[in-house]
Amino acid sequence: MANTATAQQTKWWSGGKSPFNLEYGKVMMWYFLMSDAFTFGAFLISYGTIRFSQNFWPDPNVVFNAFPGTGHTNLPLAFVSVMTFILIISSVTMVLAVHAGHNGDKNGVMKWLAWTIVGGLAFLGCQAWEWHHLITGEHITLIDGKLELIGQTTRHNPWGQLVDHNEMLDAIKNTPANVLAEIVHEQKHDSNLAELLKLPKDQLAGMLNTAEMHVREKGPVAFGGYFFGITGFHGFHVFSGVIINIIMLLMTRNNVFQNKGHYLMIEKAGLYWHFVDLVWVFVFLCFYLI
Repeated sequence: MANTATAQQTKWWSGGKSPFNLEYGKVMMWYFLMSDAFTFGAFLISYGTIRFSQNFWPDPNVVFNAFPGTGHTNLPLAFVSVMTFILIISSVTMVLAVHAGHNGDKNGVMKWLAWTIVGGLAFLGCQAWEWHHLITGEHITLIDGKLELIGQTTRHNPWGQLVDHNEMLDAIKNTPANVLAEIVHEQKHDSNLAELLKLPKDQLAGMLNTAEMHVREKGPVAFGGYFFGITGFHGFHVFSGVIINIIMLLMTRNNVFQNKGHYLMIEKAGLYWHFVDLVWVFVFLCFYLI
C-alpha cells in the first residue's frame, strides 16, 4: 500500500521544461517537415504508380540530354548533375552557417548564409533553364500520320518510341511544306527559313537528312504533368528556403540573434534547407535515374 501511495504522488513531469530536452520551435519544425515529407511521398508514390502501369515511359537519358551552350551535343543527365551538385554544396554552406551560429560568430553566419542563398538562386536559375528548354525545344513527332514539331508540356509529350524508317518516309509525304521547311532549317543551321518556306514540298523532302531525324511517337501525357508538378513543387520549396535565409541574413546583420544570445533560428532554417536537399535526392532518383 505504501508503494502504491508513493507512485500515485510522484510527478513525472511538472511542465515548463520539455521532457525531451528540445526547444519548442525546433519540435514544431520537425512536425512541419514530417507533414511535408508525407506530401512529397504521396506525390512520388502516385507518380510511381502511373509510371509502372504504362507500357512505355520516356527515357531520361534522351529527355534530359541538353546542356547550356553546347547546342545539339548529347550529354545525358549532365546538367541535372550540376544542379544536384549546387544543391549539395548549398547544404554544406548551411551546415557551416549553423556551426558559426553555435559559436556565436556573427560574421561567419552572414558569410555562409549568403553563400547558401547564392546556391539556392543558382539552382532555381538552372531549373528555369531546364523548364524553358523542355517547353520551347521542338522535337519531330509523328502525330496522326504526319510530322509535327512539338515541345514537352503538360498536354504534349514528344518522347515516345522511335518510328522505323519506312513509317517516317510515309509521314514525310503527308507533312505540310512549312513543317518540312522548319525541320530542314533545324538540321541546316546556316539555312534561311524564309527562303526555305518558298521551296516546293518535294524539294524540301529531298533536303532532309532522314538518317539523323530520329522521329518519335507521342509519349504518355502524364509524364509532363508529374514532372512539372513535382519539380515545380520542390522548386517552390527552394524558393521559400531562399526567402527564409534572406530574412535570417537580415536579422543576423541587425544583431537580432546576437541580442538574444543564441542563433536557434538559424538552426531551424537549416533543418528546412536540409529537408529540401533530401527531397531532391528522391525527385532526382524518380525522374532522372529510373
